[in-house]
Amino acid sequence: MISTERVTADDRQAIEALLEANHLPLAGLDLGLEIAVVARDEGRVVGCAGVEPYGSAGLLRSVCVAPDRRGTGIGKHLVAAAESLAASGGISELFLLTETAADWFPRLGYDPATRADVPAAVTTSVEFTGACPVTAAVFRKRI
Repeated sequence: MISTERVTADDRQAIEALLEANHLPLAGLDLGLEIAVVARDEGRVVGCAGVEPYGSAGLLRSVCVAPDRRGTGIGKHLVAAAESLAASGGISELFLLTETAADWFPRLGYDPATRADVPAAVTTSVEFTGACPVTAAVFRKRI
């Protein structure tokens, strides 16, 4: 049975391994663990999602599901849980960068955006300043 839970300090190593195995950046990960969730299957971390807070805006980052669990709805549940945590913390709009999931995020209510649409505070994140290339697609969602 898969459960979606808030990240604990013990999850960091499993999250790093999952992100590295899927070629996602670790830079700035600490900021994204403040508001983060994992999916567990019998104790194994099989997915993660985090939000870096920047006032009323946030950066959705590190959304990742283990390859053997993709297509099962885990990613959708992780994003919904991260959005809920972000909203409860006063965040009303999320932004994200992606090189690989530009077709997937619109199914979750994210709209294409440009870097010019992103609040200045969010653009100071490690993902915007170097971890993700300028060719990465930008999306936004009001939550």
